[in-house]
Amino acid sequence: MTYQIYTPYSPEYVAEHFVHKDPDGRLFRRSDLVNPAVRPNLRYDYHASNGRVYKPHSNGWKVSLEVMRQLDRENRLFFPAKDDARLRKKIYLDESPGVAASDVWDDLPPIHASSQERLGYPTQKPESLLERIVSASSNKGDVVLDPFCGCGTAIHAAEQLGRKWIGIDVTYLAIHVIEERLVKAFGHRIKGSYTLYGRPEDAEDAKALAARDWLEFQKWAVFTLDGLPKDRPGADGGIDGIIRYHQLGKDRASRAIVSVKGGLNVGVDAIHKLKSVVKREEAEIGVLVCVNPPTGPMLREAASEGETGPSTRRVPRIQIVTIEQLFHPAPVLLPGMVDPPEVLSAPLSPAKRGRKRVEGQTEMLFPIEGTAEAQKRKSNRTIRSVDIEVTRSAYTRKSK
Repeated sequence: MTYQIYTPYSPEYVAEHFVHKDPDGRLFRRSDLVNPAVRPNLRYDYHASNGRVYKPHSNGWKVSLEVMRQLDRENRLFFPAKDDARLRKKIYLDESPGVAASDVWDDLPPIHASSQERLGYPTQKPESLLERIVSASSNKGDVVLDPFCGCGTAIHAAEQLGRKWIGIDVTYLAIHVIEERLVKAFGHRIKGSYTLYGRPEDAEDAKALAARDWLEFQKWAVFTLDGLPKDRPGADGGIDGIIRYHQLGKDRASRAIVSVKGGLNVGVDAIHKLKSVVKREEAEIGVLVCVNPPTGPMLREAASEGETGPSTRRVPRIQIVTIEQLFHPAPVLLPGMVDPPEVLSAPLSPAKRGRKRVEGQTEMLFPIEGTAEAQKRKSNRTIRSVDIEVTRSAYTRKSK
């Protein structure tokens, strides 16, 4: 079943047709009350509330006597100044649905680079488009199913229009973006109105995800650390994600490099590689996520890199996080606050050569929250939306 959709009148149309105004300021146009066909049963003299009697057209009135009286009581009749002029009905602008939409929708603007609704998701559609589709195909209270919900535009539209909804997507990036999009649009109360399935709730769930889909596990792990995964698949140069944060006294964001390792026998070589990547990228911290607890040599090699940060907040430069620790409070120690208010307005230094700044993705760096316990863990860490900086390897292939 489809429903007629209307688009707003143009300013020119309003100025041309809605030229009358009630004392309360409401604009209206006049509509004829003459019946288009001959209706003898609708021929009656109408005694109006202004004391005058109005004669019907030979065809009769459009409405019955009872309806005419109701229109009069509601101040919806237009009484002409001339005695021989016809009685008319008021059509108010604020009650008019607009122009019936045709099969060609060319009135919906695209999402521009500076649009506030832009999320940086590659296949994002305008909210106005999905709102029109949902409105044309459902009633309030109906269920809207989007089996490939991406960044959640259809879900947003369904919630906005009072529909129930089911969204399905295979990537944790989509889940992460949709949750934060809903919170931004409808407030934190929205979290209690839906149930999320498929995200790890404990270490066993995380290990099962790692065994089933390693790339999605990487994304989930980086999101859980309040970071952002790399922007596209392929060679990562030892970087699976970036955690960005600010420190007082610094005019640009600091970075922690995240490397996720899934092998059961990860050894000290993983620490050596991470140290090299941190140095190459001029990052402050390196974080190694691994399935099993680290070995003694790994811990010693990580500790040999020392600490970083101000004297009041020294943290290890190389940190190792296991799957179990991903569910602990603050699995990564950062020197200073995340995006403190004092540096929000400070300009960032230009990005160095060899790094790519991805524009238009300022909405994606948020903490993932799952259970109530997880929400409590992260309640003391406020994260601001920031520009995303994705680093690339500076290595070049040797010519053969």
